Amino acid sequence: MNENRYIDTRGVTTEPVTFTQAVINGLADGGGLYVAQEIPQLTLSQILALADMPYAQRAAYIYKAFGIDLPDETIDALMADTYSTNFDDEAICPITSLNENTHILELWHGPTSAFKDMALQCLPRFFAASAAALREAGKIDNEFLILVATSGDTGKAALEGFKNQPGVKIGVLYPDGGVSDIQYRQMATQEGDNVQVWAVKGNFDDCQTAAKNIFGDEAFNDHLAADKKIALSSANSINWGRLMPQIVYYVSSYATLVAQGKVEAGQPIDVCVPTGNFGNILAAWYAKQMGTPIDMLFCASNENRVLADFINTGTYDISDRPFKLTPSPSMDILVSSNLERQLFELTGRDAEAIAGWMRDLKEKKCFKVDADTFAKLREHFAADSVSSAECLQVIKEVFDQYGYVLDPHSAVAYQVAQNLRGTNPVLIASTAHWAKFGENVYRGLHGIAPEGELPAEVAALSGCKLNELISAETNGSSIPAGLAALEDKEIRFTTVIDSQVPAIESAVDEFLA
Repeated sequence: MNENRYIDTRGVTTEPVTFTQAVINGLADGGGLYVAQEIPQLTLSQILALADMPYAQRAAYIYKAFGIDLPDETIDALMADTYSTNFDDEAICPITSLNENTHILELWHGPTSAFKDMALQCLPRFFAASAAALREAGKIDNEFLILVATSGDTGKAALEGFKNQPGVKIGVLYPDGGVSDIQYRQMATQEGDNVQVWAVKGNFDDCQTAAKNIFGDEAFNDHLAADKKIALSSANSINWGRLMPQIVYYVSSYATLVAQGKVEAGQPIDVCVPTGNFGNILAAWYAKQMGTPIDMLFCASNENRVLADFINTGTYDISDRPFKLTPSPSMDILVSSNLERQLFELTGRDAEAIAGWMRDLKEKKCFKVDADTFAKLREHFAADSVSSAECLQVIKEVFDQYGYVLDPHSAVAYQVAQNLRGTNPVLIASTAHWAKFGENVYRGLHGIAPEGELPAEVAALSGCKLNELISAETNGSSIPAGLAALEDKEIRFTTVIDSQVPAIESAVDEFLA
């Protein structure tokens, strides 16, 4: 493919931009999201041939297929650096098969033990290379602040990926009290000279909405540019550079399944993804469009079932929907940013329709898609949700049956896969190591209700000590080194701020002073 360009979902960007510019911008003018003008097509033979390559070369191959505007040798080097020493398994994202038709794609072998590492070890390297290329071309002369809203995992993965990157600072917003103890410790102890973490009063949607509004605040952005020579950008999945590495692992995983003899060449599989922001499952849809033999995409929701309801009805309604805290906090999301990209694709790239629906969502907290778009949605997606109690029960059931410990997000996906599956083999995206959510894994293994009290001696344990207890109880299930070491790390960040835009902008100014 020749050099690809990127358009935006709301049609405000009149001139398509390059990959490097899309990555640097993060969000398009007018609040839209960038998508590739052309989706590359791969033959089955090309997909299966990936099995003969190390993972870094698979990723480089797919990036080149997308026609990004960096030299091939730069792409090769960046991927080799990304997927060389930072993951604890040579396969990068190995597949564990529970039975002949149920396969777990382990996306948590990176440095922060969450699937976000698959993209956020990659994005910072491509961000830095893109910025360097644009500076050399005389198109930019500023440095960057990466502003990230997180429900738990993205924040730490972004901090780890961008720490000490030249020309970049990173600030992370997370909901105060809305993340696990391990997730809190991961962010609060983050090392690096260019990092800042803020707890925000409110939930994840408050963090995400505030971050988007700051991106859209022209006066504040002008102030940063004029007074600090800083431009804002994003490492959330609204950035196309976050989505691309996720496409890679779905294409790659099909090649692995065939090479391991678990799927016959050309045999379709279904993919089940626990999702709140829709980026991870959207990546599987793009992999399908590229030629990967994926049949149905199962969208797995927890009690914040806005996506499941939307896929089943065509109406996205958060006007009177309570926000629930669940054992799977990274999915505790009501405003799913990447759904905008999916709808853009399903409408035949109708930017006017997208702009209207997103305006309705902002103003009325509700929108309804037309009948044709809903029919296309149902061609590709099925959805279901799992209660918090069911989620915990599944953790015990899977361990008892297979000796395998699921984290609460993967448990949601496992149960939804069982609810929706037909005859196809199912690939379940496992998005975090169980030790990131030890308290709720312990509840699941011991039959304690989501709101039930832990035994006093267990409740008194830190997240790290609780993980040691769970490991001993589950036949020595391993704890990643990065999580085990958190107990002894210094807490660096304790600031709690209001969720209103002025408060966050003031905190940003102070960080950049």
